[in-house]
Amino acid sequence: MSKSTIEVQGVTIAVLNRNNQDYISLTDIARYRNSQEPFAIINNWMRSRSTIEFLGLWEKLSNPGFKPLEFERFKTEAGSNYFVLSPQRWIEATQAIGITSKSGRYGGTFAHRDIAFEFATWISSEFKLYLIKEFQRLKDEENDRLKLGWNLQRTLSKINYRIHTDAIRETLIPPAITKSQASLVYANEADLLNVALFGQTAKQWRDANPDAEGNVRDHAPLEQLVVLTNLESLNAVLIRQGLTQADRLLKLNEIAIFKLNEIAISQMRTLLADNTMKRLK
Repeated sequence: MSKSTIEVQGVTIAVLNRNNQDYISLTDIARYRNSQEPFAIINNWMRSRSTIEFLGLWEKLSNPGFKPLEFERFKTEAGSNYFVLSPQRWIEATQAIGITSKSGRYGGTFAHRDIAFEFATWISSEFKLYLIKEFQRLKDEENDRLKLGWNLQRTLSKINYRIHTDAIRETLIPPAITKSQASLVYANEADLLNVALFGQTAKQWRDANPDAEGNVRDHAPLEQLVVLTNLESLNAVLIRQGLTQADRLLKLNEIAIFKLNEIAISQMRTLLADNTMKRLK
């Protein structure tokens, strides 16, 4: 889970990313209308029948564990003078996932961006437009950072590829070989890395993805590009040591699996640390 903030008409609004889904703080949005009692604003919004219908429809489309019978009961009671509905009651009764409400490090009431934008419309159409604009700016910046990191690793991979090809040229290619024959050797060694890391050759990937642009490496996530950089350096060393291609493939595959697991474990530790801090709060 990661947290970011955006500024909308003088109000600081928290944005959480949970499992690649963006949740925006309804508590912060409500402070635009009432900075002292934002929860009262949220509860008033949830009393209306139109709000409940919207929330129920969102859950039906997105949440297989949603309880429609409880939703129908709320919808029937909505609008009456005695009806009161809080986020906690809605979540507990219907097993909703579109809204979360808790205390701690990421405390407050958050809602999926679809729901948050609907709430912002109820608050103010003008405020909603500014919210959407700032939220999009945030996502554009995040995408630019990810793209920069990916391009950096792709560049490092290309630099290491030169080290890799030098080892192939100096060790595996006889002096009298033709250019076309040399190209086959280079491609063969490149596919050795592809099989070790991706489990398939370049041709197998193209056959499976006929409409995709580029090659398998152009579509690799950042984690795999990091590992590829290591594999290219390692394969250059193994080539100079005289290991057969079969032996190198086994060793490279072991290293690829180990490195990817190492990255996954590191990411999991980060998530666990976040959850531990959340419980301590």
